[in-house]
Amino acid sequence: MNTINDEAISKGLSIIVPFLNEEEGITQFCEAIDEHSVKLSFPIEIVFVNDGSTDNSLEVLRSYEFKNIKRVKLVDLSKNFGSHAAIRAGVANAYYGNCTWMGSDLQEPIEFLAMSYEKLLNGYDAVYVEKKSVKVSSVNRGFSKMYSRMMQKYAVKSYSSGGISVIVFNQKIKELLNHNIESNSSIMLQIMDAGYRYTTLSLDFHERSAGVSKWTLSKKIKLFIDSFVAFSFMPIRLVSLIGIFMFLAGIGVGIFTVVNKIINPSVPIGYSTLASIMAMGFGITNISLGIIAEYLWRAYDAARKRPVFIVSEVIDLGDREVS
Repeated sequence: MNTINDEAISKGLSIIVPFLNEEEGITQFCEAIDEHSVKLSFPIEIVFVNDGSTDNSLEVLRSYEFKNIKRVKLVDLSKNFGSHAAIRAGVANAYYGNCTWMGSDLQEPIEFLAMSYEKLLNGYDAVYVEKKSVKVSSVNRGFSKMYSRMMQKYAVKSYSSGGISVIVFNQKIKELLNHNIESNSSIMLQIMDAGYRYTTLSLDFHERSAGVSKWTLSKKIKLFIDSFVAFSFMPIRLVSLIGIFMFLAGIGVGIFTVVNKIINPSVPIGYSTLASIMAMGFGITNISLGIIAEYLWRAYDAARKRPVFIVSEVIDLGDREVS
């Protein structure tokens, strides 16, 4: 075992930066992190992960020359796998034992790096960075609050009601992630669900520095479904509860119909009522089947053991001779 090398690996921080079509703001990010690195008391590595960009992001990044950061690499994925898979690819290729991730849009306050690293030195395994405030639309804010509260109540109790955006973690969690690469899952919830010792930082976030958010409605819906199916049995329990409710409701309606017919023989049997009950029953049945199908699909997808991400190329953009 190389003790000196192991010690060097444990005293730095690898920052994973997944990006998708960020040519408008990637240079600004590079300038900001390169300038800020001289203020840090520990070495950092930047691991850019290209998640299937179709613009000139790669060319812009290749041409940028870092002045202060010596360890910089580019992990080029074969196609778009999603931000969580891209982060996993970055962690798998990170040099330092301590890792985190950042968006290339500079929404995270860059000061969280030093603050979180100090918490790791104090014995914490993970530091959750939540959004104290951020300028976003009321729709996005509403979705974030709903997601956070439901995660906290039904999936992972340690999830912050303020919403976790970034996690800084140590070597133990890095090894956990690299040995358990989950598909259709949330890397944040996987870390939280592991139960390691953590603390939380609440910071003000910024608006995007440039470009347009790639966080589309379809991606939000997929994250919402993945989070519940992967980390909660609540949807399956909900199917059982709905079935019990419909059974009791059917008994109640049946008893009411018989009693009403006995008391008032002239009352005709209502076909419209029967049709409404059947429509509601079939609707709930289909919803229940859909929920069960989500679990079955993910079980099938995991059984196939297809790679969560495929690395096309790893390019060194820094000085390899600096340790």
